[in-house]
Amino acid sequence: MTSSYETATDTPDLGTAALRRLQDHADISAVQLRYATGTDTHDWDLFRSCFTDEVEVDFSDGFGQPVARVSADDWVSGTAPRMESFAATQHMITNLVITFDDDDHATCVAYVRASHHRPNSTGDSDQTVYGYYTNRFERTQSGWRIARVKLTALWMTGNFGIFQAALS
Repeated sequence: MTSSYETATDTPDLGTAALRRLQDHADISAVQLRYATGTDTHDWDLFRSCFTDEVEVDFSDGFGQPVARVSADDWVSGTAPRMESFAATQHMITNLVITFDDDDHATCVAYVRASHHRPNSTGDSDQTVYGYYTNRFERTQSGWRIARVKLTALWMTGNFGIFQAALS
């Protein structure tokens, strides 16, 4: 297993395998960022490009939704109206730690701060989730894709009611 904290200096010969691992790391990082950008810009084609054709979704922690295995198209079509119900969102993904099980499977653990803004007449217009993603990646013919997305919410601030309204 190779971890993302290993550097080029840890590998005496920067041969093909080491260069490929660096490229894999960059590609997986790019998928994580496309995930956030697609969500916040409502670019659902970009968001869809992050996933394998079937994806396991685990938002059970903090949201009470059961773990589900769904087609990526269904996941995107279900996510879009929820995210579009907010006036604005901002998903910041940082501190990516990528581990490789083999050449075609990796896990990326990344911090997330997901802010949601929805003006309303019942209180605070903002709700923020602080936590991390533990996403399972697979190499496909189209590049690295998320096969399993898991959000672990560590804490939340603001009006959770605006998020509950978006889930309805």
